[in-house]
Amino acid sequence: MKIYTKTGDTGETSLFGKARVSKADARVDAYGEVDELNACLGAARAARLDADLTGLLEQIQCELFAVGARLADPSGQIAARVDKVAVTEAEVTQLELMIDRLEEQLPPLRRFILPGGSNAGALLHLARTVCRRAERRIVSLGPGAVDPIIIAYVNRLSDLLFVMARVANQRAGTSEVEW
Repeated sequence: MKIYTKTGDTGETSLFGKARVSKADARVDAYGEVDELNACLGAARAARLDADLTGLLEQIQCELFAVGARLADPSGQIAARVDKVAVTEAEVTQLELMIDRLEEQLPPLRRFILPGGSNAGALLHLARTVCRRAERRIVSLGPGAVDPIIIAYVNRLSDLLFVMARVANQRAGTSEVEW
């Protein structure tokens, strides 16, 4: 199978269910933002995170493929048939448990902190901002256009990425710069 299909040469792409839409369609933009977030997490993983954080990011990257698939499936055809694309309250709860576990290792926040620090920490801060943009794009699809659990998942994920950035910096021995 070749990587190029030429089916997008006219500025259109296919959603699940074969519907053709413009590559500028809001839904395509939303799952494109999720794809960019996934790439940011890959860059963070490449920045020599410890095994604990790397494992968490790999799990999240798999879950983001499911989020993207759900966004590319407005009729819910694949979600009803394929367990791999399930995003449920359990995944949101897992993110919350990860946040709680990692926050126990950090000093409490007293002020805003400037994004940055170690390479991995800075990349996780960048991923957090991309996550927030993805969330805005998903929400902009409008009420009822997306399963609310997807919005909750992405919202919670941005919180986790903030905490992970702080943990990565702490483990790298990099101080936080307060604003």
